[in-house]
Amino acid sequence: MTKDVTAIQGDKVPMWNDPKARALAIQVAVVAILAVAGLVILRNTISNLSRMGQNFGFAFLTKTSGFDIFQALVPYSSESTYARALAVGLLNTALISSLCVVASTMLGFVVGVMRLSKNRLAARIGGIYVEFFRNVPLLLQIFVWYSLIVLQTLPPPRDAYDFLGLSYLSNRGFMVPRPLFGAGSSSGLIGLLVALAAAVMLRRWARRRLEETGRSFPTVAVSLALLALLPMVGLLLAGLPVRLDFPVKTTFNFSGGLVIAPEFIALFLALSIYHATYIAEAVRAGVSAVSRGQTEAAQALGLSPAQALSNVVVPQALRVIIPPLATIYMGVIKNSSLAVAIGYPDLVAVGGTVMNQTGRAIEIVLIWMLVYLSLSLTTSVFMNWFNARMKLVER
Repeated sequence: MTKDVTAIQGDKVPMWNDPKARALAIQVAVVAILAVAGLVILRNTISNLSRMGQNFGFAFLTKTSGFDIFQALVPYSSESTYARALAVGLLNTALISSLCVVASTMLGFVVGVMRLSKNRLAARIGGIYVEFFRNVPLLLQIFVWYSLIVLQTLPPPRDAYDFLGLSYLSNRGFMVPRPLFGAGSSSGLIGLLVALAAAVMLRRWARRRLEETGRSFPTVAVSLALLALLPMVGLLLAGLPVRLDFPVKTTFNFSGGLVIAPEFIALFLALSIYHATYIAEAVRAGVSAVSRGQTEAAQALGLSPAQALSNVVVPQALRVIIPPLATIYMGVIKNSSLAVAIGYPDLVAVGGTVMNQTGRAIEIVLIWMLVYLSLSLTTSVFMNWFNARMKLVER
């Protein structure tokens, strides 16, 4: 009997019955399969390129583009390089994405609170808004805003809507004054940076003051005043080196000013309204997750419904709202690539033009993938950091 037990204890357990060894073997097998698949794809790519007489590389980026882009945040002309053109497209993508993130967040928060309102009319309007715009495909909404609203509803330049002679709205776009910065304009930027630093320090001071004395401080109002006044003070000290170039209405078009293209307007409206529906549902879920006793306790302390919402409910709801916001924001960035459908010069549209002219499909697709991957990862890292800052700390 002793010998049998010793023999059984001396037997080695088969590798497949060992969970750690089995998991390691599966991982090695998966990595090997992926490596083989990558090598096969790479070999086929090299073979196809050699058959077409092409080689892989990014030297084409230094060549002249030969096409214009109607919206460029940096100096650009048809004599610029392909790299410059792609940079313009990237900046346009970043611009429309950032503006839509801000607009959809504000609109979604309002609609989410409306859906929880005791006012039946407000709650019903919020529900209809969410159910309608969330269930209509985004691409279709872009087409509707662009063709039916912007191009068909807005008048031609001759009959453009006149806003006190300062701005004009027509089917050519929204004409607004263009700021022209002269020497010494950097003083305004310095003032803005100082205002941001002062706002951060003011917020920390106000929080300590509230914890020590129980008295609140109008942090938001004072911070906004600093952000508005300090840059202006810097510009005034530099002799106000900024002037405005106002648009001038001519017979068939406009001259001067800054043109906000109708493609930009349509894309901004479609992306903001569509993604606001998902943010509204995230806000509704976060507020609903807060115990009703928190609201009752705030009201018992004499807080108004608005004060209870902003000071008690929302801070606790953020821990539920923030995680899905990261996914929604990344969706805004990726869905901005649908701009190519209406001709807005984002990264995909400009990259498509470069691809058609150079035939460098693999290189352009790699640039697209790397750029959108970088933007998504940056958004994810920031939202994870923000979520860690806003989570409740147990004592």
